[in-house]
Amino acid sequence: MKKLLGAMMCFVLTGTALAQENPLQQKLAQIGLTQVKLSPTPIKGLQVASTERGIFYVSEDGEYLIDGKMYQLTSQGAVNLTNQVLMQKLNAFAKEMIVFPAKNEKYVVNVFLDTSCYYCHLMFAQTEKYNELGITVRYLAFPARSGIHSESAQQMEAIWTAENPNYALQQAENEKIYPSQLKQPKVVKAQYLLGEQFGVRGTPAIVTASGELLNGYIKPDALLHMLEMEQREKNSH
Repeated sequence: MKKLLGAMMCFVLTGTALAQENPLQQKLAQIGLTQVKLSPTPIKGLQVASTERGIFYVSEDGEYLIDGKMYQLTSQGAVNLTNQVLMQKLNAFAKEMIVFPAKNEKYVVNVFLDTSCYYCHLMFAQTEKYNELGITVRYLAFPARSGIHSESAQQMEAIWTAENPNYALQQAENEKIYPSQLKQPKVVKAQYLLGEQFGVRGTPAIVTASGELLNGYIKPDALLHMLEMEQREKNSH
């Protein structure tokens, strides 16, 4: 309920509600949920509301709102439908991520990273090792320690929007050389909000291809083992 209460508080503080064409969107705007994308769910009369504050489920009559994950029970096991929606949003950021691809790719992970985070430094230093094990790493910005309005967030914006983002991130992580020109967070803000929707509270935070969130630094061999276990579990259903 925290993200819902946050949305309501944001609405109370700003006193604004954006006009929406859809009556259901208008009702959600009344509690501070704006910029809502609605789509159907397998349950008749229930729609998924994808918002900047996370994924919600709302009845088509606008009377009920559900904050939580939805699973579909199939012969292959429980399928996390909420994660599927979030992964669609995450993959839409593909061109804005800083990607270090594996030559013999077996797995892809998405890592929310803060350039001022010690354990993020540890993880980034192992990027080549992850790649050698067949793990492609896609980095997203998440200024967890100082927030989106900090100088750190502006530095990260300059890195993620640099002419050569991979080199800029390597400079920042390996040699502590940051861009001299700071930029107002736009790309970083969008990625930060996405991380919040996944439930990221600290960094590094790893999101697997299935949408599962793994918190903290995980050594290359251990991460490979976890990804293999996830794949075996998926194949066994």
